[in-house]
Order: sequence, then structure tokens, then C-alpha cells
Amino acid sequence: MTTAADCRTAPRLSAAVADLTAESAPQEARAAFRDGGVRPTCGIAQGYAQANLMILPKSLAFDFLLFAQRNPKPCPLLEVMEAGVTEPATAPGADIRTDVPLYRVWEHGELVTEVPDIREFWRDDLVTFVIGCSFTFEFPLLDAGVPVRHITAGRNVPMYNTSIGCEPAGAFHANTVVSMRGIPAGRVADACRISGYYPSVHGAPLHVGDPAAIGIADLDAPDYGDAPVLEDGDVPVFWACGVTPQAAVMASRPAFAITHAPGHMFITSKRDTEYMV
Repeated sequence: MTTAADCRTAPRLSAAVADLTAESAPQEARAAFRDGGVRPTCGIAQGYAQANLMILPKSLAFDFLLFAQRNPKPCPLLEVMEAGVTEPATAPGADIRTDVPLYRVWEHGELVTEVPDIREFWRDDLVTFVIGCSFTFEFPLLDAGVPVRHITAGRNVPMYNTSIGCEPAGAFHANTVVSMRGIPAGRVADACRISGYYPSVHGAPLHVGDPAAIGIADLDAPDYGDAPVLEDGDVPVFWACGVTPQAAVMASRPAFAITHAPGHMFITSKRDTEYMV
């Protein structure tokens, strides 16, 4: 059985996904993923919001909705889809079962499999939560001259479990997961300001500086994603992360759940400016 530590997934790069860039349209990216291509989605479809997924039986949907409302920083909801619905309002014409590059299927808190298509697991009682992702504000950071080093290096963002507790709700509890970007010391304030314009995709950082202060023992060993890229003078900056619902799955152990694989997001047709304040 796959374990939570096995989420550093090697990409399966078909020609279609290999050609995806910042200039690619969301529909183009989703079509490439629907055809079975797998790769992290950072650096794709500039100007469009990306999203995390949490898919649960209707019997658990209210509990998770309450969990998300109580923890809006790691779980900012963009959309809640009706039970059995597969076409999201955030991406008309898309299919939530096929248009994400990689999904994770869970049973009783254990990771059962990772697949590029969840149609065989789909049920009419499943409710999909579309949750904002920090990949959305990476292009605004780049536009302002703030480096996003994992994009430059062609890597997935590093993500870490922390000691920051979420407020529990119903069946769900967890600690917050964070993503980390190394930011030059002189640009940290800019990174905080720019990301703060996008509260629906995690907004401003949760923490700047010492990883140990939020329970991260080894910055070079992320729990999800790829090893960090840090240059001299960089400060580690930590944002709340939409992998937190997966931490809730592992901690709370619902009988069944489906999520995206960390870093392999749903690319919506919503412009990032629609979520800017």
C-alpha cells in the first residue's frame, strides 16, 4: 500500500503535457491531463486560478464544509459542487473526474492509489470541494520581480506538515500544511503584500523565518513535493496549503475520500484577478 510519504510522484510527460507553459490556456492543460499526462501544474496557464480538491461522500460533506469555514486560511473554498455533479462552475465544460493530472484515493485514512482518472471510483453521492491554491499568486509574484525558485528549477513546490493546529469540526481535525518559497530578504515584504491581495488562494504567509518555530525539523526534507531551492540571502516564507485537507483525511480517517496529488492541481477557467481584493 502507498504511504503518505510517497507523494513525490515522477511526472509522466506525454508530448502534450511537456509542451504546457505559462502561455497555455486552461482548456489546453485540462485536455492534456484528460489524455493521461501527469505533471505538477506550477508554471502553467498564467492568469488563471488553480485549485485543490477534496471529494467526500455526502454524509461527510457538512462536516468538511464546517471545517473549511473554520479554517479559511488553509481551506479557502472557491466552489462546492452538488453531490454527483462532475462539471464545475469554475470551469464550464471540464470534468472533475479526469481533468486533474493526478488524483489520490483514500480509504480509512490510508492512501490506496494514485491515478490520473477517477471515473472508476466515482459515485453519485460524492461532493466536490474546490479549494484555492497558492500557485495562483505565483505569476503575480514573478511579474513583480519576486523569484519563485521552484518554477525556475522546474520542480514542484515543497510542502510541510506543521505544529499549527486547525480548528476541528465534526469528523475532521488536522494540523496545517504549508508550502514554502525561498524569498530574497529584501523582497519578503513584497511577497507578503502581493500574496495578501489573494485571500481566496491562501493569501499572505502564515510564517516567515525559522522553520522550527512551526514544527518543521528539516527544511531539506519536505513531506510533500520536491526539495526546496534556496539561494544565499533567501528567507524561507511559509504559506497555508491546500494539502491540509489531505492531512485531515490522514488524521480523521474517513471511510472514503479522493483528493488531488500534492502539486497536481485543477486549473480553473477563472481569472486570478477575480479573486484579487
